[in-house]
Amino acid sequence: WRNATRTLPHCATQLDREGALDNLRRLADRADGEHRGMWFSDSDVYKTLEAAAWETGRRNPADPDWAARVLTETQALLTRAQEDDGYLNSYFTGQHAGRRWRELSFGHELYCAGHLIQAGVAAARTGAGPQVLTVACRLADLLVRRFGDGDGDGDGPEADRIEGVCGHPEIETALVELYRVTGHRRYLDLARRFIDLRGKGLLATGLPDGPRFGLAYYQDHVPVRDAQEVTGHAVRQLYLLAGVVDVAVETRDDTLLAAAQRLWDSAFNTRTYLTGAHGSRHRDEAFGDAYELPPDRAYAETCAAVASLHWNWRMLLATGEHRYADELERVLYNAIAGAIADDGRHFFYSNPLHLRTGHDGSDEDAPSERLPWYSCACCPPNLARLMASLHHYVATGSPDGVQLHLYADGEVGARVAGRPVTLRVRTSYPWHGRVEVTVADTAATGPWTLALRVPAWCADATVCVDGQPVDAAVDDGYLRLTRDWCAGSSVRLDLAMPARLVAPHPRIDAVRGCVALMRGPLVYCLESADLPAGVVLEDVRLVPGAPVVVVEPTPGADAQVTLAATVTMVDGAATALYRSPDPATSDPAMPEFVLNAVPYFRWGNRQPGSMRVWIPTAPPLSH
Repeated sequence: WRNATRTLPHCATQLDREGALDNLRRLADRADGEHRGMWFSDSDVYKTLEAAAWETGRRNPADPDWAARVLTETQALLTRAQEDDGYLNSYFTGQHAGRRWRELSFGHELYCAGHLIQAGVAAARTGAGPQVLTVACRLADLLVRRFGDGDGDGDGPEADRIEGVCGHPEIETALVELYRVTGHRRYLDLARRFIDLRGKGLLATGLPDGPRFGLAYYQDHVPVRDAQEVTGHAVRQLYLLAGVVDVAVETRDDTLLAAAQRLWDSAFNTRTYLTGAHGSRHRDEAFGDAYELPPDRAYAETCAAVASLHWNWRMLLATGEHRYADELERVLYNAIAGAIADDGRHFFYSNPLHLRTGHDGSDEDAPSERLPWYSCACCPPNLARLMASLHHYVATGSPDGVQLHLYADGEVGARVAGRPVTLRVRTSYPWHGRVEVTVADTAATGPWTLALRVPAWCADATVCVDGQPVDAAVDDGYLRLTRDWCAGSSVRLDLAMPARLVAPHPRIDAVRGCVALMRGPLVYCLESADLPAGVVLEDVRLVPGAPVVVVEPTPGADAQVTLAATVTMVDGAATALYRSPDPATSDPAMPEFVLNAVPYFRWGNRQPGSMRVWIPTAPPLSH
């Protein structure tokens, strides 16, 4: 509801105000004029269009008239703006026409095309706007002619073909999705070609000083199948890997899938923040070295979190392994949820795990609070399109049953052995661990399996079927219940959700000696808004061994569950910048007090101020 009634209209308003829509209107009217905003601003229009398409396709859209109007107006605009050969890009049309296809490293032409194609796919799948798919296919056909290998359907003359890849991956997964919608193999072949060409250094061609930040920044330093570690710009890497899995699945390329699994291990075993976020370096918005995960300098771009969800979803579909669903849940409830304010109209671009007291938030790159918009506005419409399509990530079906991966109120429709099944889910997850599933309707005959994910964080799960306890073992992260289900059958899953402490890997130097608070899938944090007067957040220490209490909301209050932790403090104001580690100089004992911890995704909604996820323990490590 918040996404449909607040975030989506807000994005549309900002795109109009900042000139992204005017850029396309200029093309449609064949008028002269300067391009406004980022050279890839078209992509933000397309992401918002995709979000409107998904929202229109929902069973009960929050505002169907608004979403339909956005679709109608925007697809008409794109139809008018598109050139006769299918080309569509407001920056490289007009005064920049001579640079078309010549700046692949940083021009984002194919990236913008990918987001237009994704909007066309969404419109086709929801039946929301056939013109968007037509525009997308015309542009995709142009790409096949210009970038194909000459063997595919519709390829143009050899002299017109370009051997190149996009400096910002996204086109790869978009082309595979277009293939799935249309059945035209040429789109899949082009996606595979783009992946096969990576690692040849093509993005350095024609640049006298080489590509900005080096070829690893673009994932063009080594062939995908040979890559051993994730590297470079985090969003680019994660978008590329989503496309790699798509191509691997559709072409049955085991070497590509093996590369994706190897790079997943690199990312999630050594380079992922506790919140599921990626990217530890501001300079190039990139992955750092293994275990380089500073909480206060975390770049953790929102778009990287969205890309991580997309990649993990594809890995889950390809393998069925629960670890991908676990990561999908972690990033959704923490890094992604935390990027948007309660009002749906303010956003974080970067998502640190520690905002220091007195932080200078004047830089848009690292503000002290969520902003209504950004000069590089990629994140808000990316959130909008994900939230509008979030229902697609809840469950999967197979010939022998249904698998529930995310838990939320609603109905799940699936087909088992070709026959429809409807499940009704009731839960207050993630605040509580009870999930009730009722078979609302089923036309399936004979036994089939209902699989319920038991997250890795859960040490105790129980299940009842039709009110009777069932002794079922967890198999690869799922409780699998095989029955001859009938309408009215019910399952109750209870996932134990005690508060727990989490310690970092010993190689993560930046948070050594600290712990974090978690409950269920949620990461918790301390905020200055909850501190007693005169206490500085960096002086707070968690008392080891003291219980962490789960605090339920009072009736009529905010529904969030908080944690109460016992802490003490050091006198940071009276401590020298550097001192002897001699125990004789240790800090005097300070009184203990109880401090509230809030879910990380809710921080920054009360007032600007400091925040931290990783909490030092008392006594300080230096003593």
